[in-house]
Amino acid sequence: MIKKLGTILISMGLVACGSEQTATPDVEAADMILMNGHVYSLSWDEPSVEGVPAANAPYSNGTWTPDGEAVAIKDGNILAVGTSAEIAAYKNSSTKVVDLKGAYALPGIVDSHAHIGELGATFDNVDLFGVETEEEVAERVVRFIAENNIPKGEWIVARGYDEGKWADKKPTYKIISEAVPDHPVYVDGATGFSAYGNKLAMIEAGIVKGAEDPVGGIMVRDENGEPTGEVRNRGVTLYRNVVPELNLEQWKRRLTNGLRTMADSGFTAIHDAGVNTPMMDAYESLAVDDTLPIRVYAMISGRDKEQMEKWRAQGPKHYENGKLFINSVKGYYDGSLGARGAKMIEEYADQPGHHGVAGVDYGFFVKEIGAMVQAGFQVNIHAIGDGANREVLHFFRDNYAKNPELQKNRHRIEHAQVVHPDDFKLYDELDIVAAVQPPFVAEDKLWTVDRVGEERAKGAYAWRTFRRNNVPLSFGSDLMGYDWNIFYGLHSAITRKSKELEAGEGWFPDEKLTAEEALRGYTIGAAYASHLDEKTGTLETGKWADITVVDMDVLNVGNQNPAELFNGNILMTIVGGDILYQK
Repeated sequence: MIKKLGTILISMGLVACGSEQTATPDVEAADMILMNGHVYSLSWDEPSVEGVPAANAPYSNGTWTPDGEAVAIKDGNILAVGTSAEIAAYKNSSTKVVDLKGAYALPGIVDSHAHIGELGATFDNVDLFGVETEEEVAERVVRFIAENNIPKGEWIVARGYDEGKWADKKPTYKIISEAVPDHPVYVDGATGFSAYGNKLAMIEAGIVKGAEDPVGGIMVRDENGEPTGEVRNRGVTLYRNVVPELNLEQWKRRLTNGLRTMADSGFTAIHDAGVNTPMMDAYESLAVDDTLPIRVYAMISGRDKEQMEKWRAQGPKHYENGKLFINSVKGYYDGSLGARGAKMIEEYADQPGHHGVAGVDYGFFVKEIGAMVQAGFQVNIHAIGDGANREVLHFFRDNYAKNPELQKNRHRIEHAQVVHPDDFKLYDELDIVAAVQPPFVAEDKLWTVDRVGEERAKGAYAWRTFRRNNVPLSFGSDLMGYDWNIFYGLHSAITRKSKELEAGEGWFPDEKLTAEEALRGYTIGAAYASHLDEKTGTLETGKWADITVVDMDVLNVGNQNPAELFNGNILMTIVGGDILYQK
């Protein structure tokens, strides 16, 4: 095996297939071989709860050493991992050989909490990432209409302003209405927990004086009781419900665009967190056509009662090509912390008397989602506040009381953002997976202490505490609300700092993870959280040939100089032995 690291080169090329046959009669010939690389298989034992690498890990005196140089692939699966000399035995005249030129091959990276419809929508909608003001929103919308020659009267959807930073801006219909008087405009926040619109959109959505707030939502009003155009939490559905629905082909195009973007970003699979009926129809159509670029673990929307009943009656479904898995449900228990919608046990530090909104009042269908638990589906519930986390844990505990076998189904809490100190152990006792998003801490730390106070903030994004309580972690981004760049995610988990690389030890540094733990969250942890750990998560014989190739030793760089992670690049994305992206 490799004794030292080689030179890292960004360039990569295909080596012509040799005419000689080197595969021996008792060795199966590979379809493709990745050679001359640095391979981290992650096939060793997991680290201690304090992050100390296992005794059989390729780690010594503070340094990681890749445990392979080459990978042989056959029929979409891994034949073997070893030295270039060892893997050469699997080569014959028809084998494609890819020279990695010292690059690093990792188990396929997975985003375990994404919203691909929203990502795909960026090809169709106005991108608001990074906007600071309502005037800038209006400028982007006006430019989009002009560049795309959109007829008057056609809906415009703009997405992506930062709801945490905008929580106290209180946008109204006035600026956007003046700038765009002839198109209904729906302006959606990055995480979908607040929105506003122009006057035409408000009228279409019924956001008028005298209208009642929707269940679990807020229609913001001025001092005269007139709606301002802004809505919060479940109020966003007022706009969403009147935007014209896409047809099947439009949905397929949108999802494909989103998935291809993820492949270009190094991801071999995603977990789509909340797929309604039109989206699921599109995913299934793509699966039947075998045109899904990467693997999709699709969570049935817990807000679509008819869809839940359909799947409860027919049961989970996995497509034979291994690209689509439908065996889970996404529940929505509370709102976001930034918009003060997360359910807290005690009142908000910066809004006395307010506890957020959750449960039935937020559109969580206890009976229907409980029926999905009882039917054997994995259920993954969005819970952000400490009150929501506690109540969801009790929901699972009550369901297990009816059938203890259901505890084996790896149910998840999505985000697990603020957890009461008394409740971490309950995660362990109930075998709940914490599906968390490292970028949250990098960005939300700007206002988290304002929302919940210093003491409660100690239980926010508390990944080391989860590890110490033996709680499995699965990592994602919650795109489009947050940047899904894998190097950013790793950096956030390791340093608890933002892209600005501020001085100090990071936000509540006792909760930091090691580079190995961070990488495992996006690989082994994500595989476990989707019941696919026997197929993926590590590079081992018999598992899928899902591989992410990068130009950086993320384990050593992550531990020794994590700021350098931002200089990392994706060089290749391989899914089932097919190269989907190559730089």
